[in-house]
Amino acid sequence: MSKLEKVVLAYSGGLDTSIILKWIKNNYDCDVVCMTADLGQGEEMDGIEQKALTTGAVKAYVEDLREEFVRDYVFPMFRASALYEGRYLLGTAIARPLIAKRMVEIAEVEGAQAVAHGATGKGNDQVRFELATMALNPRLKTIAPWREWDMKSRTDLINYAKENSIPVPVSRAKPWSIDANLLHTSFEGGELEDPWNSPGQDCHRTVTPLEKCPDQAEEITIDFERGNPVAVNDIRYSPAALLAKLNELGGRHGIGRVDMVENRFVGMKSRGVYETPGGTILAAAHRDLEGLTMDREMMHLRDGLIPRYAEMVYYGYWFSPEREALQAMVDKSQEKVTGTVRVKLYKGNCVPLGRKSPFSMYNADLATFEEDYVYDQSDAAGFIKLVGLRLKGRMQQSKFGGKDVEDSCE
Repeated sequence: MSKLEKVVLAYSGGLDTSIILKWIKNNYDCDVVCMTADLGQGEEMDGIEQKALTTGAVKAYVEDLREEFVRDYVFPMFRASALYEGRYLLGTAIARPLIAKRMVEIAEVEGAQAVAHGATGKGNDQVRFELATMALNPRLKTIAPWREWDMKSRTDLINYAKENSIPVPVSRAKPWSIDANLLHTSFEGGELEDPWNSPGQDCHRTVTPLEKCPDQAEEITIDFERGNPVAVNDIRYSPAALLAKLNELGGRHGIGRVDMVENRFVGMKSRGVYETPGGTILAAAHRDLEGLTMDREMMHLRDGLIPRYAEMVYYGYWFSPEREALQAMVDKSQEKVTGTVRVKLYKGNCVPLGRKSPFSMYNADLATFEEDYVYDQSDAAGFIKLVGLRLKGRMQQSKFGGKDVEDSCE
């Protein structure tokens, strides 16, 4: 191992990163500066600075990044309507570039030569952290203990914690690996490792089980400006506060729970349960407003790029030229996605009921089934002939030997 003077560690205060802190000190004989990003984890943040210092950090940064997270990462992604494999709203993936960015900034301030993370060699997060670091400061070395040490299991980690007097509370009551932030909570491991097993009864955090949801539906309104949500029920909120409000509303009504098997970037399939209540409401309302305000061809072009954008986020290419270029196109498409959507929340369902916008492209005089004076229905015959020319020509060539269809039917 090459000699390092100082390392900045992405520190969560859990079992893995607490042991990593001590392991880096023991194996690299260097100072460790901890950086904890507050992205809305809640009570997990309690006492985390003191815990890091007690475990051996020379300094501990606890960074409140909630507003930046939602404003500069979640909202741009939602403007793109990104969904990975059609279901996952990318709650873990979108948090990693911001954590890496802040680690790099602190490393530069502290004069550190390396950053470190607690991602395993099987997962996506190692790629996300390291690609972001490469993009922002390629001079920094990355330490990934799970790829270096000889510990292979949680039992090994617990034994190491005991041997090194690491104060980590270990509970086997909830066996899942949990990641939480303002956008979502994810559950992996435990009984979820068998795709046939149902999640355990306690595998809930922010979303109420459907059986316990209110029997009364609730209607809300969401205001958007240029594709970004700005108000709920006519009350304006900051980005983080707005998402927290929708999490509260959606969670109460059982909205936003997804149980899926997905394809990891490293090549294996994994099963996860995701709770994304506020994000699910936002995605449905935003999509609904786009139907009223976006040009058809612009929408279809953007829709064709959704899987590609989602892959960029999932694979860790947030700080890439292709994502930045695509974001510019997406943001251009959102210039008139401004208006209000009325939504009903009920037992896991988020149902748009109405929408309005000063930039509405909907013309009731054109769309009506009643008598109108602006559309000549006979014009449709010529339109259909033109758009069907290639189909007619294909059939003439294959079935009638190139002869005109009308001549062949004599």
